[in-house]
Amino acid sequence: MASFKALVVESGDPYQAGIRQVEEEELPQGEVLIDVAYSSLNYKDGLAITGAGKVIRSFPLAPGIDLAGTVRESASPQYSPGDPVLLTGWGTGEIHWGGLSQRNRVRAEWLVPLPQGISLWQAMAIGTAGFTAMLSVMALEEHGLSREHETLVTGAAGGVGSLAVALLARLGYRVVASTGRAQEAEYLRSLGAGEILERAVLSAPAKPLESERFGGAVDTVGGAILAGVLPRMARGGSVAACGNAGGARFETTVFPFILRGVNLLGIDSNFCPQPRRALAWQRLARDLPLNLLDSMTQTVPLEAVPQLAQQILQGQVRGRVVVDLQA
Repeated sequence: MASFKALVVESGDPYQAGIRQVEEEELPQGEVLIDVAYSSLNYKDGLAITGAGKVIRSFPLAPGIDLAGTVRESASPQYSPGDPVLLTGWGTGEIHWGGLSQRNRVRAEWLVPLPQGISLWQAMAIGTAGFTAMLSVMALEEHGLSREHETLVTGAAGGVGSLAVALLARLGYRVVASTGRAQEAEYLRSLGAGEILERAVLSAPAKPLESERFGGAVDTVGGAILAGVLPRMARGGSVAACGNAGGARFETTVFPFILRGVNLLGIDSNFCPQPRRALAWQRLARDLPLNLLDSMTQTVPLEAVPQLAQQILQGQVRGRVVVDLQA
């Protein structure tokens, strides 16, 4: 192809996002040129495409924080033409040309070789969401996550939440899934949730300390939900905070921290160091029940992305969205 198709966001108020043909010369510098087979749609992509959040730092730019494909050309000894690779984060789709493009040129050190046993489609069904969920589980494990108490996942019907529920259940933890979408209860139980907790329970004003219930939590929401989770943590429990769909600010007291020794763990999947990144993908290949990906994932063409970007910001998208760049 002399040119290829991409979703490109132009500056303006509001942003102008549209699909157009792109010349290879428009791509950034990098050692590895990739034929992108699949990308995915994440909450951050929704912010970037709609302009609801100031995610994109330079224009014009293709959004998309994830991509999976095969190496077309490589100036790096690490990769050869035909190698299957994936990329999540590193400012892709924010500072650097993103995955919602049939071709991309990137730095070799950003790439992860496709793990054995995972297809390119599965890599994007997992994507940043699954990678973030795995980093959250790893952080909880490293801080002593036990099976004595239940483990909570907030925003459980979303991408990160769905994959966190599936991972934790597969690893033998008793999972409580919190959601504001009662119609998704059976879906969450099919992923392994033992109980569904109405979101309003956590968003309602809480005492500085509530009854000790959860030994660990993956919070994908932030805001008032995170404020409601902390007082319910058991002694020595930990909360992995990895999202802000419910707001970037929250109000709490120091009591969960100084009277129960609760840990608040920040999860940065964007600039996670490469050794830990590789370990997380190895864990995903081993611990994630890949057969569940079909039930939590829809596959769409690039043309469907602008509308879905609006829906994901409104909490109307369940699970994961894979974008087929060749459709």
